Amino acid sequence: MTGPLSGHVSIVTGGNGGIGLGIARALATVGADVAIWGRNEDKNAEAAAELAALAPRSVALRCDVADEEQVDAAFAETVRRLGKVDSLFANAGVGGFAPFSQMSLAEFRRVTSVNLDGAFLTLRAAAAHMVERGEGGSLVGISSVSAIDGAPGMEHYAASKAGLLAIMRGLAVELARYRIRCNSILPGWTDTDMIAPAAGSQRFVDNTVKRTPLRRWGTPADIGAAAVYLADPANLFHTGDSLVVDGGYSIY
Repeated sequence: MTGPLSGHVSIVTGGNGGIGLGIARALATVGADVAIWGRNEDKNAEAAAELAALAPRSVALRCDVADEEQVDAAFAETVRRLGKVDSLFANAGVGGFAPFSQMSLAEFRRVTSVNLDGAFLTLRAAAAHMVERGEGGSLVGISSVSAIDGAPGMEHYAASKAGLLAIMRGLAVELARYRIRCNSILPGWTDTDMIAPAAGSQRFVDNTVKRTPLRRWGTPADIGAAAVYLADPANLFHTGDSLVVDGGYSIY
């Protein structure tokens, strides 16, 4: 398969479903080799079967990004099987809802250990690899409009996603000398399993769609299109940015 990313190798954490799989599909469609990391073996296998028909080469690895040893092992295995890593999408994440005054520290840490600690561990491994290779690369953090919008009952999620924005901005400055671009994508309401409980409330869906100028929720394919752009090495001068992909929700 040929395309603008032919010969390019990407890692997508949480790539076995939702936004992550949408990113992986989009990258594969334009010629990239793709490694997806996920905790659920069954979902990994299903995603791998789909990607095998799209990507020149694809790998699915079990990895809990909150576990330092698993991250390092998965990264080493990806490089062993695909030879290098040109771009990495720190997408793995979990959600949750609890009134803030009743939120336990355990619940707060359950979310931040994956969404923030996991992103740190993954980005650190990729940054070290790219610096050592000396051929540049692209690091992308999948944040959320919750990082810039009020998110009642989701303060732990919002904090983790806002923290990821800060990490990516710092990395953009620190790694520019190595031609490593560092950006974030902030999806709005996107139709995935993570927000299935919210989708079950027609009133909630109607209210959020009415507030979205494009009058619909996003899809994983919408985020995939932005991911392809950020992975493309032709866009060398674009770094330190936060791309909001929400149909206009956050400005309306």
